Amino acid sequence: MTQAPTPTADTVRRLVRSLLKDNPPDTGGPEVRPVAEGGHSTWWIGTRHVLRLAADREAATRRRRELRLRDLVRPHVPVAVPTSVAQGEWAPGLTYTLDTKVPGGSAEEHDVSAVGEADLAGLLTGLREVPVRQAEALGVPRVAPRSLEALRREAGRAAELLRAADEFDAARLQQLTSPAAVQLAAQPGSAVLVHHALTGEHLVISADGRVRGVLDWTDTVVGDPAEDIAGLALAVGSPAAVRAATLAGYGARPCLRGLWLARCDTLIRLAAGLEGRAPEPLPLLRTRVRRAWEAILLERVTELRDEETDDAGL
Repeated sequence: MTQAPTPTADTVRRLVRSLLKDNPPDTGGPEVRPVAEGGHSTWWIGTRHVLRLAADREAATRRRRELRLRDLVRPHVPVAVPTSVAQGEWAPGLTYTLDTKVPGGSAEEHDVSAVGEADLAGLLTGLREVPVRQAEALGVPRVAPRSLEALRREAGRAAELLRAADEFDAARLQQLTSPAAVQLAAQPGSAVLVHHALTGEHLVISADGRVRGVLDWTDTVVGDPAEDIAGLALAVGSPAAVRAATLAGYGARPCLRGLWLARCDTLIRLAAGLEGRAPEPLPLLRTRVRRAWEAILLERVTELRDEETDDAGL
């Protein structure tokens, strides 16, 4: 298999010159610089555009699908979805898309306000309204819900490692019992369009705490809506994630399931980070653990009935 070329600043600059015809020929084009989260695959182009380069054939397939999916999603959500102003191949079989930049910072830079939580609720509501058949017709895969019991066992091993490293009180994970994990299994027929990567770097937040846009739709699936609640718990904290999900009409079960997905995932990722097996920096992994484990009344629930959310402290 031929190894894909690594894009350089010169590669990006030559491509951008051919795409942005409004730049004077003697200026050399706009400034180009790599986006930290994207490595060599995502580049800032001046102040108004972002260039995303597929690094392999699989990524190219996802990027082509993403362009069509964004058009499907856009009418349903109250926040901005990136718009492509140019697309094509930057190397044989490897695609690019030049997108307009959505103004704002990330959830790592700005806190989400109460109005911003309403924006997140609108996002979750809109994703639920996207026709699943149309998404699947575009090639969006359907993914089965994860086993919370299997995740609980894996998180238990991670919690013991973190306890030994004085990173986490492993007793806190005992709140998620084996019967509770079974009770929180995803319900049949609950699959919706799931962004599946609602982490802080993919939420565009304005200085006043409003959610202005959502980036990177390449990992989108049809599946468990609790996965997006879990993503929001990492990005904006568990209380805000549950408030947004509740505003979107989700009951106690998917909210609790989302919280425990987030809590188990963060322990597993931090343990991997301590062993040098995670790409994310340790400070970010620790921040995500803190956000996911923020106290919330839902964790005291012993019996969950979607029709009786008062028992869940909602």
